[in-house]
Amino acid sequence: MSTGAVLFDLDATLMDHDAARAAGFATHVAEWLPGLQGGELERLDEEWRRLEALHYDQYTSRLCSFAEQRRRRVRGMHDSLGRAVPSDAEADAWFASYLSHYRAQWRAFEDVVTALDSLCLAHPQLALGVVTNGEGEPQRAKLAAIGVADRFAVVVASGEAGVAKPDAAIFALACEQLGVEPDRTAHVGDRLDLDARAASAAGLHGIWLDRHGTERATPDVTRITTLDQLSGVLGVKHQA
Repeated sequence: MSTGAVLFDLDATLMDHDAARAAGFATHVAEWLPGLQGGELERLDEEWRRLEALHYDQYTSRLCSFAEQRRRRVRGMHDSLGRAVPSDAEADAWFASYLSHYRAQWRAFEDVVTALDSLCLAHPQLALGVVTNGEGEPQRAKLAAIGVADRFAVVVASGEAGVAKPDAAIFALACEQLGVEPDRTAHVGDRLDLDARAASAAGLHGIWLDRHGTERATPDVTRITTLDQLSGVLGVKHQA
């Protein structure tokens, strides 16, 4: 394939969302529930992760608003502790406190900058973009915070596009904005379903970034375990 563009997912692909979520949640809970024992913190962290996955997917499926998915997560956390259900205002305040700690932990994965440098040095005409399920403002804020906002010609966020991954339309929109045909575009992401397979179904070259090294057989998509492998997969030589 002659690659003209590469699209990237954001959370858990470019930014270490899981680490930021865990650290931000631990700091927030230490303020909210001082003296909490380690085992209970671990249980609450696991529940917070579950609530995020559940309700964020509901938001991207347009079953609730962005603000409501946050409130549902907060209510779920209170429910897991047997606490009274907070009002919308109380839930918003709780989440705002968590969000301040989460934002403070935003970091790029160690392989991001080197991989982007490699692509740009070896193939300066390669167009780069981001396709992310989320609202535009916070997703662009993440890119700025991790120092890569200026690397991408376009950022397509589902909250602005009105369509979310795995719908083929969001990939088509990104390709249109970059001026590159889907069959000359690769998309890289950590989700096998929402990123790699969805992109392939949309006519792009879907690449699964399997950072955890599950070694699952994926004959239908290309699998890499680090972004440093991306240049080789695309036929672009890695720069030392």
